[in-house]
Amino acid sequence: MRSFLALFLLTLLLGGCQNNISPDTYSVGSVGQVNRAVRGVVISARPVNVSGSQSGIGGGAGALAGGAAGSMIGGNAAVNVIGAVGGAVAGGVLASVAEEASTRQSGIEYVVQAENGALLTVVQGINSAFSTGQKVIVLYGTKSRIIADTTP
Repeated sequence: MRSFLALFLLTLLLGGCQNNISPDTYSVGSVGQVNRAVRGVVISARPVNVSGSQSGIGGGAGALAGGAAGSMIGGNAAVNVIGAVGGAVAGGVLASVAEEASTRQSGIEYVVQAENGALLTVVQGINSAFSTGQKVIVLYGTKSRIIADTTP
């Protein structure tokens, strides 16, 4: 029961580690940077899945928790060692899967035709959806993004 509770808490913590793929959020390092921008029109928009992170933190923490729980099986020292190794492997695998699942997100892939005719693709979060035919501005930087073009 303790192992399950530890794994559940780990999953909740890892959910807080989810990468922010919103076009409305900038990292502190992006403030003050100059980015190139081009105007264009969205010619395609489709939903996509953004795979979750595999930082290794979840697997490491799960291996520690699983090893600790497995070592308490009881019996003699050999049984405790086997339980610890088995628990570490199982905990590591389960926590890695939980980390990836808890950080998986939905996104939208946009294909934008720039004014010069070039085709550009950008994947970003679903909170700022653009329609096919909508005028947008593509911002190039460490994290590229599209925003609405509100010029007349």
